[in-house]
Amino acid sequence: MEWFVAYLVFINSITFLMYKLDKWKAKRKYSRISEKTLLGLAAIGGAVGALLSMKMYRHKVKKIKFSVGVPALLIAQIIVFFLILYYGK
Repeated sequence: MEWFVAYLVFINSITFLMYKLDKWKAKRKYSRISEKTLLGLAAIGGAVGALLSMKMYRHKVKKIKFSVGVPALLIAQIIVFFLILYYGK
């Protein structure tokens, strides 16, 4: 179980930083991180980091696939987490 928690901390930290970096790049008109990459990071366990970064930096909040998709991914990840806790014994 410790490895799972460590993975979640790691992937959410990376995801948070990638959303923050994309916002920074957007402000400076630099080459951006693709939406596919950002959503992919959220999908593989980084939904908490994505949502926190979206709220903190007001990034991607007007795009439906982010404003609806990331919370939906978070709900799915919470369900999976509890299933792992329940059936992982």
